[in-house]
Amino acid sequence: QVQLVESGGGLVQPGGSLRLSCAASGSIWSIHDMDWHRQAPGKQRELVARITSGGSTNYADSVKGRFTISRDNAKNTMYLQMDNLEPEDTAAYYCHALITTLGMGLRSYWGQGTQVSVSS
Repeated sequence: QVQLVESGGGLVQPGGSLRLSCAASGSIWSIHDMDWHRQAPGKQRELVARITSGGSTNYADSVKGRFTISRDNAKNTMYLQMDNLEPEDTAAYYCHALITTLGMGLRSYWGQGTQVSVSS
Protein backbone atom coordinates (compact mmCIF):
# COMPACT_ATOMS: atom_id res chain seq x y z
CA GLN A 1 0.00 0.00 0.00
CA VAL A 2 2.78 2.41 0.85
CA GLN A 3 5.01 3.94 -1.76
CA LEU A 4 7.98 6.24 -1.36
CA VAL A 5 8.89 8.35 -4.36
CA GLU A 6 12.12 10.33 -4.54
CA SER A 7 12.66 13.32 -6.76
CA GLY A 8 15.08 16.17 -7.23
CA GLY A 9 18.19 14.37 -8.38
CA GLY A 10 20.25 15.52 -11.30
CA LEU A 11 23.62 16.63 -12.55
CA VAL A 12 25.30 19.57 -10.87
CA GLN A 13 28.75 21.08 -10.74
CA PRO A 14 30.91 20.94 -7.63
CA GLY A 15 29.76 23.55 -5.16
CA GLY A 16 26.22 23.42 -6.44
CA SER A 17 23.04 22.50 -4.60
CA LEU A 18 20.17 20.09 -4.95
CA ARG A 19 17.08 19.47 -2.91
CA LEU A 20 15.79 15.91 -2.80
CA SER A 21 12.23 15.09 -1.87
CA CYS A 22 10.67 11.85 -0.70
CA ALA A 23 6.91 11.68 -0.72
CA ALA A 24 5.11 8.85 1.04
CA SER A 25 1.67 7.82 -0.08
CA GLY A 26 -0.81 5.13 0.81
CA SER A 27 -2.88 4.12 3.80
CA ILE A 28 -0.48 5.59 6.30
CA TRP A 29 -1.23 5.73 9.97
CA SER A 30 2.07 7.10 11.17
CA ILE A 31 5.55 7.72 9.80
CA HIS A 32 8.32 7.15 12.30
CA ASP A 33 11.99 7.47 11.42
CA MET A 34 12.83 8.59 7.90
CA ASP A 35 16.27 8.58 6.40
CA TRP A 36 18.31 9.04 3.28
CA HIS A 37 20.82 6.50 2.07
CA ARG A 38 23.14 6.57 -0.89
CA GLN A 39 25.06 4.05 -2.90
CA ALA A 40 27.87 4.82 -5.28
CA PRO A 41 28.99 2.29 -7.89
CA GLY A 42 31.10 -0.42 -6.32
CA LYS A 43 30.41 0.77 -2.80
CA GLN A 44 28.09 -0.28 -0.01
CA ARG A 45 24.93 1.61 0.68
CA GLU A 46 25.46 4.08 3.49
CA LEU A 47 23.23 6.12 5.74
CA VAL A 48 23.43 9.80 4.87
CA ALA A 49 20.98 11.38 7.27
CA ARG A 50 18.12 10.40 9.53
CA ILE A 51 15.25 12.31 11.05
CA THR A 52 12.88 10.99 13.67
CA SER A 53 9.21 11.76 13.97
CA GLY A 54 10.14 14.24 16.68
CA GLY A 55 12.61 16.04 14.46
CA SER A 56 15.89 14.76 15.86
CA THR A 57 18.55 14.43 13.18
CA ASN A 58 21.76 12.55 12.56
CA TYR A 59 24.23 12.93 9.72
CA ALA A 60 27.10 11.01 8.31
CA ASP A 61 30.37 12.76 9.02
CA SER A 62 30.99 13.15 5.31
CA VAL A 63 27.93 15.37 4.83
CA LYS A 64 27.71 17.12 8.17
CA GLY A 65 27.53 20.86 7.71
CA ARG A 66 26.60 20.57 4.04
CA PHE A 67 23.35 18.58 4.04
CA THR A 68 20.16 19.31 5.94
CA ILE A 69 17.40 16.77 6.44
CA SER A 70 13.87 17.90 7.20
CA ARG A 71 10.32 16.65 7.02
CA ASP A 72 6.84 18.00 6.57
CA ASN A 73 4.57 15.65 8.46
CA ALA A 74 1.43 17.23 7.05
CA LYS A 75 2.62 16.33 3.56
CA ASN A 76 4.21 12.99 4.48
CA THR A 77 7.32 14.27 2.81
CA MET A 78 10.99 14.31 3.70
CA TYR A 79 13.65 16.52 2.18
CA LEU A 80 17.39 16.57 1.87
CA GLN A 81 18.91 19.94 1.13
CA MET A 82 22.33 19.31 -0.34
CA ASP A 83 24.68 22.28 -0.48
CA ASN A 84 28.29 22.62 -1.53
CA LEU A 85 28.13 19.33 -3.35
CA GLU A 86 31.31 17.43 -4.01
CA PRO A 87 32.12 14.78 -6.61
CA GLU A 88 32.25 12.27 -3.77
CA ASP A 89 28.53 12.86 -3.23
CA THR A 90 27.77 11.23 -6.57
CA ALA A 91 25.49 8.28 -5.88
CA ALA A 92 22.00 6.95 -6.11
CA TYR A 93 20.06 8.36 -3.19
CA TYR A 94 17.32 6.31 -1.59
CA CYS A 95 14.54 7.29 0.73
CA HIS A 96 13.70 4.96 3.59
CA ALA A 97 11.03 5.12 6.24
CA LEU A 98 9.50 3.16 9.07
CA ILE A 99 5.77 3.44 8.61
CA THR A 100 2.77 2.09 10.47
CA THR A 101 -0.32 1.25 8.48
CA LEU A 102 -3.63 -0.02 9.76
CA GLY A 103 -3.40 -3.17 7.70
CA MET A 104 0.27 -4.12 7.99
CA GLY A 105 1.50 -2.54 11.18
CA LEU A 106 5.05 -1.25 11.39
CA ARG A 107 7.16 -1.91 8.33
CA SER A 108 10.22 -0.67 6.53
CA TYR A 109 9.82 0.92 3.08
CA TRP A 110 12.27 2.01 0.41
CA GLY A 111 11.97 4.37 -2.51
CA GLN A 112 13.21 3.61 -6.00
CA GLY A 113 16.16 5.97 -5.80
CA THR A 114 17.18 9.16 -7.54
CA GLN A 115 20.56 9.77 -9.11
CA VAL A 116 22.79 12.60 -7.98
CA SER A 117 25.83 13.31 -10.10
CA VAL A 118 28.37 15.97 -9.21
CA SER A 119 30.85 16.70 -11.95
CA SER A 120 32.48 19.60 -13.70
